[in-house]
Amino acid sequence: MIKKIFSILLIVFSITNLQAASKLDEIKQNGELRVGTTGDWDPMTMKDPATNKYKGFDIDVMNELAKDLGVKVKFVPAEWKTIVAGITADRYDISTSVTKTPKRAEVAGFTATYYKYGTVPLVLKKNLKKFSTWDSLNSNKVTIATTLGTSQEEKAKEFFPKSKLKSVEAPARDFQEVLAGRADGNITSSTEANKLIIKYPQLAIVPDGEKNPAFLAMMVPKGDKVWNNYVSDWIKKKQSSGFFTTLLAKYNLKSL
Repeated sequence: MIKKIFSILLIVFSITNLQAASKLDEIKQNGELRVGTTGDWDPMTMKDPATNKYKGFDIDVMNELAKDLGVKVKFVPAEWKTIVAGITADRYDISTSVTKTPKRAEVAGFTATYYKYGTVPLVLKKNLKKFSTWDSLNSNKVTIATTLGTSQEEKAKEFFPKSKLKSVEAPARDFQEVLAGRADGNITSSTEANKLIIKYPQLAIVPDGEKNPAFLAMMVPKGDKVWNNYVSDWIKKKQSSGFFTTLLAKYNLKSL
């Protein structure tokens, strides 16, 4: 009987220790912070194909986090359709920012938020008279492009229930379908849209206002409260120190 009790206590002790283990300890021990990022979201994370190096708002954030941790940073290529799976499969310790959604929160943890954006539709500028409102895009004669695995893919079903939805898989992007004339429009963050209309002047934002305010945060393993709390506290301290204010100005982004 005593042996049986001892065995049970040993199992409980082992489980407790396992639960207490955190990415934070592992990162410091390995001297490396693994960051999953898509590299296709201007200005948050962009990969230069000539150098294979990443740049952007989120890249600066991750470099700063690694510096304060006293470790090196390793950016791990990810795609929108598998970025959540990368966390659950331990391919990286943290992701660059993603939109907080209930579906993602089922399997991944979210840190504190440090940026908010609205959602807007993009169409060809020459078609603005025809597509001047959100409602004008909600028609069975309209095709809306989405990028597989993004939060906009789910939102398109809500905003445009009558439209034909066309999902494209990375490295292709939804706005490219609009540029090529294979779709009438797409929806994206106001942050990306403002960059895209500068890079591609043939695109325009539908002048009907933003919808669906959404919050960005980093994803971490769901059950790792120690690591989540560490990063969330770090974000709050950096907000107080003015780090994020400076970064927002660098990339011409509006504050929360």
